[in-house]
Amino acid sequence: MSITETNTIAVDRAIAEIRRGRPILLESSDGENALALAAEQATPDSLRDLCTWGPIPEAAVHDGSEYGTGAVLALTESRAAALHIKPTGHGIVLLPIDQKTDVGLVQTLADGSMDLAQPMRGPFQRGRRAPHEVEGAAVQLAKAARLLPSAVVVPLVDQTDIYTAESRYLTVTTAQISGFETSAALSLRQVAEAPVPLADAEDCRLVAFRPADGGIEHLAIIVGDPDRHSPVLTRLHSECFTGDLLASLKCDCGEQLRGAIALMAEQGSGVLLYLAQEGRGIGLMNKLRAYSLQAEGFDTVEANLRLGFDADERVFRPAAEMLRLLGFSQVRLLTNNPDKVSGLEACGITVSERVTHAFPANVHNEFYLRTKKERTGHLL
Repeated sequence: MSITETNTIAVDRAIAEIRRGRPILLESSDGENALALAAEQATPDSLRDLCTWGPIPEAAVHDGSEYGTGAVLALTESRAAALHIKPTGHGIVLLPIDQKTDVGLVQTLADGSMDLAQPMRGPFQRGRRAPHEVEGAAVQLAKAARLLPSAVVVPLVDQTDIYTAESRYLTVTTAQISGFETSAALSLRQVAEAPVPLADAEDCRLVAFRPADGGIEHLAIIVGDPDRHSPVLTRLHSECFTGDLLASLKCDCGEQLRGAIALMAEQGSGVLLYLAQEGRGIGLMNKLRAYSLQAEGFDTVEANLRLGFDADERVFRPAAEMLRLLGFSQVRLLTNNPDKVSGLEACGITVSERVTHAFPANVHNEFYLRTKKERTGHLL
């Protein structure tokens, strides 16, 4: 087994553990160790037990000053801003907590979809120091698990505690977490292929790709027999359960999916990459949380930021690797999103042309489409 495969498997196992509400032991490149628990999966017992590993200096609790051994709730900068917590100049903001901290408060602080339903409690003290490597990695791991980007982190400084934690919990390194998305993409392999005639393209086949860790799979929908020596009409389509399967009127995803396949059939060939990046990479559960915020008047970007995510969490390396495995290096990209063009080119795929792919708005998605144009630079 290669180092890349070993690393992706280690992170995939860690993802499974934190989704179950189990702590993970994190090891950094500079010798730091910490236990981390996904904030949204915390329970009264797990939070209390985790906090027993690291006593919190009284000064840190009361004035937010420097501290090194206490438990913290790590939030992204955008989530902290939504809570009106003063910025620290760092991408991760740390709130000191202890065994008496209410788990309901931790979950409220992590989940932006609760902001308008529950009066916010505060003001909140935050640590002034820069986040440690383990704290940033804990939030990144929560994102990879499609959980809210927040974690309870307890640094371990006593060697006996470290030995005990190693015997009790799964260990993953910060380097493995930081390289996970790239490693998973580079390890993609074709696992299945079959002809599947579609309503809009009868001459069609599906090719499935799986990473070495056995994790999230992506699909390629190949229409006709594209020429490997010429730019192929290509669409990168992030899966959208609500739009693709349920014909939701909140977005234009279903129209884009079916329209792309029909256009490829009309032109004789094409490749649609159906990527497991629901909700611009935040996952279906978090997309529904974002939808609840949109129902309160926030736009797509504001909703994602309030939840603690970036406006768009997608990466383009998996798409580039799939194209390479299929034998394509040049594409005519069917998109209104300039970031897809630059993202794919940054991964070594030549985009010879951007092909417009727009559909009329309806009363339910006109605000969404206007937001894409005005906030994220879509060419609509």
